[in-house]
Amino acid sequence: MDFLKRRKQEEQIKSEGRLPPGQSLTQKFPVLTYGPNPPFNPETWDLRVFGEVEKEMRWTWAEFQQLPTTTITTDIHCVTRWSQFDMVWEGVLFRDFVKLFGVKPSAKYVIAHCDYDYTTNTPLEAMMDDNVLLAYKYDGKMLELDHGAPLRTLVPKLYFWKSAKFLRALEFSTVDKPGFWENAGYHNEADPWKEERFQRRGWF
Repeated sequence: MDFLKRRKQEEQIKSEGRLPPGQSLTQKFPVLTYGPNPPFNPETWDLRVFGEVEKEMRWTWAEFQQLPTTTITTDIHCVTRWSQFDMVWEGVLFRDFVKLFGVKPSAKYVIAHCDYDYTTNTPLEAMMDDNVLLAYKYDGKMLELDHGAPLRTLVPKLYFWKSAKFLRALEFSTVDKPGFWENAGYHNEADPWKEERFQRRGWF
């Protein structure tokens, strides 16, 4: 019965044009992380911004939580072919966040730097969408470590690996800098509607 209910919901979502090609609906929130979860100490954690900005800045965990937040409901799509719909996230709206320090006209890309030297790259233009967050709550609760606590980027229009877990810094760059998965063969742009999964043919 659950299977039939899920298939009916999936068909409805397809008819609404919300399910990208090659994706299937899931009710779960799968955990996909390369390597172990890093420890989180709220007393020593910080977030910094650097590169092509007017003012380099740094926030402690306590300071970051004082910033105004936005709650959004959105769909996400993982490159491993699952999608989940109407997920509720809360965090700092990226386009408001950048007003705190100013971005130079020369900045074209945002490089997310995370624990264990993980990085991923996203065009600044894509990060300025009205549903891109620096998220630390999901479904009304603080993020769990498995899902990137304490802080992750949330970029719903792209495959979910572009929503970087365990965020520690944002670099604003004049040039593109492909990150961990991009250098491992994943597509640089990661548009689910174009099925931009991998750079090479024959993968999966």
